[in-house]
Parts: sequence; structure tokens; C-alpha cells
Amino acid sequence: MRFLFGLTLIFACMGPAVAVPGKTWDVSVAGATGDGIMDCTPVFQRLLDEAGAAGGGIVRVPAGRYRINGALSIPESVTLEGVFRVPPTDQGGNPLKINGSILLAYAGRGAQDGPPFVKLAGCNATVSGLAILYPEWSQADVPPVPYPPTIGANGVNDVAVLDCLIVQPYEAIRFDLTARFVVRNVFGSPSFRGLYVDACYDIGRVENCHFWPFGLAYDPKNPFCQWVNTQGVAFEFARTDWQYVTNTFCFGYGVGYKFSETKAGACNGNFLGIGADSCRRAILVEQSQPYGLLITNGEFVGQWGSTDSTGIEIAEKSGPGKVSLNNCAFWGPLDQCLWLRSRETQLTAIGCNFCAWDNGMKGSPAIRLERGKAIIQGNTFGDGDTHIEVGAAVDSAIIMANQASSGLTVENRAGARAQLVANEAQKGQWTAKEKRHYRIRVGSKGDRPYLLGWNDMEKASAWPGGPGTMRWSSTASRLKLPVLRNTAYTLTIEASVPAQAIDPTNGIYMEGKRLAPLPQTPGNAVVTASIPRTNADRVFLEVRAKGWQPSVCAPGSSDRRVLGIQVGIIAMRATRGPQTPFDANRE
Repeated sequence: MRFLFGLTLIFACMGPAVAVPGKTWDVSVAGATGDGIMDCTPVFQRLLDEAGAAGGGIVRVPAGRYRINGALSIPESVTLEGVFRVPPTDQGGNPLKINGSILLAYAGRGAQDGPPFVKLAGCNATVSGLAILYPEWSQADVPPVPYPPTIGANGVNDVAVLDCLIVQPYEAIRFDLTARFVVRNVFGSPSFRGLYVDACYDIGRVENCHFWPFGLAYDPKNPFCQWVNTQGVAFEFARTDWQYVTNTFCFGYGVGYKFSETKAGACNGNFLGIGADSCRRAILVEQSQPYGLLITNGEFVGQWGSTDSTGIEIAEKSGPGKVSLNNCAFWGPLDQCLWLRSRETQLTAIGCNFCAWDNGMKGSPAIRLERGKAIIQGNTFGDGDTHIEVGAAVDSAIIMANQASSGLTVENRAGARAQLVANEAQKGQWTAKEKRHYRIRVGSKGDRPYLLGWNDMEKASAWPGGPGTMRWSSTASRLKLPVLRNTAYTLTIEASVPAQAIDPTNGIYMEGKRLAPLPQTPGNAVVTASIPRTNADRVFLEVRAKGWQPSVCAPGSSDRRVLGIQVGIIAMRATRGPQTPFDANRE
């Protein structure tokens, strides 16, 4: 039945209605005034209906600001056309400075389920070359006041939205049961959702769309911007078959690209050159068809100011589809780049560049595989700690031919179900003698393999031995230190403790137990701790200190980092270890 229904929908528009060559109407000639005061709804709709009755045509909208109090309906084979041949943008954040064909939308305030402001009511109906603004919108309204979709279609085919700007809609475009649609060169600043597609059974196309905070004063701390950055979705695809999306971008959303499921089903398609900046989830895959989501040349950045953003999350209930990533890049404020949570979905990541992650300094990996199957091949990783984490519930992970600046680090809890082949080896293999006594120059090149959750490298001028290097800890920064099995060690840390970081609970911790306190007076100090024997080849320690922010404690500082103490040298010496330490910062 679904197949027959699909055929009916596909051929529904192949009727006798043919546009009369050269037939056009002009709203200004018909009496519409572009002064922003007169309600032009009756004039627009009358001309649209006349064009539809004539078998199709173009209703032209000259430059001006046309107030539309009601909703418009575009019949079959009719185009509502303004002057723009590329999408305009607001000038300096002020949409009032836009010149050209402007529609001022007043209909539907507070009625999310109402009729679209512009309904593409017939096959081949088109909106082209317009800017649509919402004069009653206010950035002070949080959450934003709902409106119906700006442009919508349901049960018609071959419709298009071309060369348009939609400023501050609640939902910009919604297509249901709409095959072979084209959305091209559309810019906008939707708050709730930019584009939604469902029940498209025959290849819709989305090209060169850009959802960005046009028409507002963007500030990541502003309540309205925070709402969009947590609740808003730029692009959402439910059931749509062979969907094509090329050269699209979004900024400042809770989810950049969302793949969801309705009663009609889920999505499969080709996504080329897509980008998401300052999104808590650049891509969220709740569900996909078995044929998969093919994502190529994507660029993904986490939400500004966040410490919990993920580039791509494949949700736990996602079914037996496939997510294929090729030649994608991840950077910026990301906690993790890829997160596979589903047991059924298969992930491949080939030729990708993972530049930055673990910005919250929690020890997060660039790629976290919790369940399911994955192939991670031919990727490059930036300077980070754990590159790939393979969970115990993973069915199969093939990790092959990947490179990282300090050698690929894989935390494998899946045993033989994870196969590691021809990856760049970690720099240097420790000898037993080297493990018995070594020193790490914190803040110098080569210290990253031993640190988790520390701040960036810095020069230090006030150490007892003269100028050197150091890093600031956070409230809880970790150390991962090589050891000989069943051997006790003495840990020595050369540190500087500021007064702001002093707290009686400060100390060096191992498995939740404090091994040594930190000094309770400010200044340079040498902290020592006894490290008990363990049946492992490395130990994980935690340096805990009271967190403080320079921007709060130091007048005139704009540094918002959460700092703890300064650490310059870390040394580990086994019982009866050699007198001279090995330099652990080797490359």
C-alpha cells in the first residue's frame, strides 16, 4: 500500500496545468504598497489565485516592505518572486537595513500548529527572491514565542524555496509528504527549527543553506541565545529517502543536524560539505534507515563555552543503519568528537581529522565506542590524551592505519573483539631501568602522555632552580604514570600553591584515597607521596585543589579558566631506583 501511495504521490502533479509563457502579475500594480503599513494580504492572494487559474505564472514582488497580516497560499505552477538572486543578509545585525523585496509576517503569533505563513499548496509552487521578517519578534522573549512554519508544504511535489532570507522565524521550512522538493540558497535565523522533512519518498534536495544568528545581538550568555543553543535544531530529517544535502552550515544550535524517526520511518541520504559551529551536538543520530547516512567533508565544532559538547552522537536506540564519515574535521570546544552508543548501528570513520577534544579536562577520548561495530581507519589525531576508547560492550572494532602526534592511544576494554593494525606507535618503549626513576618536565614538549585534564603549557620564572615551564592544574587533574608491577614508588612534585587554591581537602589521591596533602600556606613547595605496589604497568593519580578564576580573583583579568596549582616537575622513583632520573619528555 505504501508503494502504491508513493506512486500516486509522485505522479500527482503530472496533470494538464501548464504555465502560460511570459504570464506575470505585479503586486504593486495591483495596489499593494511597500510602505510596511498597509495589509497587502488580499492583493497578494488575489494575484496568486489569478495566476493559478491561468495555469501558472509569476507573481512579482518589487522592492518594498509589504505587511502581510494573514497567510498566503501559492497554487500549482505559480512562483511568488522577489528581486533577490542570492539570499540577502542583515546589515550589521539590523534587518531594518535590508533593501529589496521584504515581507513582514504578522500571522500566527503564539500558534505553532497554525497554517504556514506561506503555503506551497500546489505542485511546482515556488517562493523565490524574498526576505521574510517577523516584526513582533523580540530577543527578550525566552522561550521564543511560537509561530507556524514560515514556509510549508504537505502532500504536493516538486516545490521549491530559492534565494530567500528568513529572519527570526520560530520554524523556517517544513515539508511533509513532499517529494522532489528543492531548497536552495536559503539563509535564516530560526530559533526552534530551521528545516524539517518527513515522509519524502522521492529525493529531496537541500543546497547552500545557512542558518546563523541574523538579526540579533549574539552573545553565548544571552538567555535567548542559550535557549537556541540548547533547544534549537537547525536541520531535522525524519523519513526521507535518498535525501541530498550539500554545502550547508549552521551556528549556535542545540543540534545542528538531527536524524529522527516518525511513524513514516527514518532517513537515508548523502550529506556533502555540511558544517555545524557552536552546537552542543553537531549531529545527533536518533535513527536511520539500513542504507545509511553518508557524510563527507563535514566540519564540526562544539558549543562555545561548553564542556559537554559532542561532535557526532549515535543514540542508544538507533537501529541497524550505518553512519559513514569520510574526510570530516572536528575541532573547538568539544568534550568528545564521536560517540557510538547504539548496539545495532555501525560506524565507519575514514580519513577524518580529530583536532581537539576533552576541553573540560575530564579525560574524555576523541572517539568513544560504547557498543556496536566500528571501523576507524586512516584518521589523524591532534595533541590529546586518549584517542579511542573501546568499551567492554563493543561487538567489533577495527582500528587501522591511524596517526597521532605522540602515537595512537587506545583504551581497549573489548579484548580480542578490537583489532589494532598498523597504527602509529607511541613514542619510545620504556625499559625496566627507565621506569625505576624518571622525571617529567611539566609544560615542556612531550609531557602530554602523562597528563589528563591540565591547562596549557606556560613559561615559569619563579621556580627555585630558575626559569622553566609549568602547567596549571584544574580542580581535579590526573596523572597516568608508568610503573613496574608490584613495586613501590616515591612521587615528588615541585609545585607552587597560590592562596586562592588552598583548601584542607587538597592533596594527591589514588583511587579516592588521599596519599599526601598539599601545603596549606602559599608559595613554592615540594610535595612527596608514597605510591603503593600495584599489579599494573601504570598508576592513575589525581591532584585535587580548590578551583579559582583569575577573572574573579585578579582585578582587570579576563582569564576565565578554572585553575588550581602550578606544577613544574613530577618525578617517580622506585625503591632502590638509580640516582639519576630518566628524561620522560623524550619525543
